[in-house]
Amino acid sequence: MIEEQDTRILAHLQKDGRATNQQLADEIGMSTSACWRRVRALEESGVIQGYAALVAREQAGFTMSAILHVSLERHDAKFVDEFVARVTTRREVLECFATTGDADYHLRVVVQDMAAYNRFLDEFMFRIPGIRYVRSNVVLKEIKTGVALPF
Repeated sequence: MIEEQDTRILAHLQKDGRATNQQLADEIGMSTSACWRRVRALEESGVIQGYAALVAREQAGFTMSAILHVSLERHDAKFVDEFVARVTTRREVLECFATTGDADYHLRVVVQDMAAYNRFLDEFMFRIPGIRYVRSNVVLKEIKTGVALPF
């Protein structure tokens, strides 16, 4: 479990990953050296896995988003391993979750438009061996998105 000061550091970094150590220390209310040591420890322990830019999807030209529900014919390791290996290589797949319920996997896919989505399905998804079905839910409006934890 992480300490309260670490939680405050993480919350601030999730809002502004480009904050300087001085800005972060001032915001948290600690010395710059103590703040730097804590951030470094969070990085080294793997709690902080990296830093990235949050991109406005539509402004970057990706106007279509869909949630795919995927079920495999069998849960044979060969089919599962191949599905996972193929899906993890595709940039269009932002997230992939193994889930309970009607579908084995849920994927969040982002593409330029409907034509690109159709190509993604025809040229990629429908060619993966062992898939029983792929059901799509096209995202009409994003209400809340993000990768931040609820600190």
